[in-house]
Amino acid sequence: MAMQKKKTSMQEQKAEERINNFEEVPYGYTDEEALQEAKRCLQCKDEPCVDGCPVEVPIPDFIQAIIDGDVEKANQIIKSKNNLPAVCGRVCPQEEQCEAVCVMGNKFEPVAIGRLERYVADYNMQRGTDKSSKEEIEKNKIPELEGRKVAVIGAGPAGLTAAADLVRFGLEVTIFEALHDTGGVLSYGIPEFRMPKEIVDQEVEAIKELGVEIKLNVLVGKTITIDELFEEGYEAVFIGVGAGLPRFLGIPGENLNGVYSANEFLTRVNLMKAFKYPEYKTPVKVGNKVAVVGGGNVAMDAARTAKRLGSENVYIVYRRAAEQMPARSEEIEHAREEGIIFKLLNNPVEIHGDQGRVDKMECVEMELGEKDDSGRRRPIPIEGSNWMLDIDTAIIAIGTNPNPLLTKNTKDLATKSWGGIKVDDNQQTSREGVYAGGDVVTGAATVIKAMGAGKTAAKNIKEYLLNKSDK
Repeated sequence: MAMQKKKTSMQEQKAEERINNFEEVPYGYTDEEALQEAKRCLQCKDEPCVDGCPVEVPIPDFIQAIIDGDVEKANQIIKSKNNLPAVCGRVCPQEEQCEAVCVMGNKFEPVAIGRLERYVADYNMQRGTDKSSKEEIEKNKIPELEGRKVAVIGAGPAGLTAAADLVRFGLEVTIFEALHDTGGVLSYGIPEFRMPKEIVDQEVEAIKELGVEIKLNVLVGKTITIDELFEEGYEAVFIGVGAGLPRFLGIPGENLNGVYSANEFLTRVNLMKAFKYPEYKTPVKVGNKVAVVGGGNVAMDAARTAKRLGSENVYIVYRRAAEQMPARSEEIEHAREEGIIFKLLNNPVEIHGDQGRVDKMECVEMELGEKDDSGRRRPIPIEGSNWMLDIDTAIIAIGTNPNPLLTKNTKDLATKSWGGIKVDDNQQTSREGVYAGGDVVTGAATVIKAMGAGKTAAKNIKEYLLNKSDK
């Protein structure tokens, strides 16, 4: 039988239909499609895909379980390393990680590892077989750690992952979340059409069933301090609060009405549930001509959300070329299909207003020069090329930094110049017993990298507490 050269396609909503709703775009694999794709795996002995995964999921093993017809076993294999498989199957940048090193990709398209992971997670969620067995949990508990308390700050990907691993060691784990809902960026930063909130809720519920306690509406750094957590008997703390402080361009006109950070824009849409009530399209006032500045996944999310809120012309304004855009290729393709207009090699220099509200965005054309530190050719302004784009809303999606509230109210916690927390290779901070990971350390990055940091921290918190008990 000839080897299938391309990934098995995944059915999805047509663009002309999906721009009018917030329902998930791809439908996921059927049983037959998943089996067809799983059989493309070469079951390599050196398993480069596992090395390419930040949480080291045994990828060939779970794919073999699909081939064997045991999708429940496939789920257990994934969950031995990844506590959020339904999430990662949807938003993980596999093309830069596990799929980037897939041997099939040397000649053909790599195996669709992300799609298969989503299939396994959804299959088991729908059947209620996605939970870890009590026998497996009891087997992993370490007697010296049972009953000892660890605090996790933030119920996003890093915090949820760390908490799930820590509780499996036998520790009593409490997550403190500042917002009224769990999930972090999964709930308020990623649109419903890409990451359904029901999926996030189910993943969180499975972690709670492991024994993790979650306290909402607790702003550590204000409601309670890290020092007070230690006083309450917590022996270690993991900080996974993300990076929720938006960055702006620093150009004239950013204070006009109608200018949003992508962070604020997406948070309003998600937490005010515009996706749930399609007739309610005013969580933010969005006009008919929207410019989104940036070229990452968040920029695509903001642009596609604006389109669903009724905007007629939505532009992506990005200072580099198409091949330099950091967004996943699937997100860029979906945006183009939905009619998003790309103004590449253009950079905003000023936002102009009329009676206090956004009216135009002045841009300058760019050309690519020599490579910079990122390995990409540096964009250089073309003198005299300024032009005006008519808009009534501007959304800035150029990244985020950590909120300084927690770090400023925690003694002896070393930070980087831009506000991120300094950690060593073990995710340990300058404070004994305090660990950190995710965007609060790296700046805005991927969900799976935050999860990887959470796993590393959990392992090292375990070692720290075991060494402490030996003294």
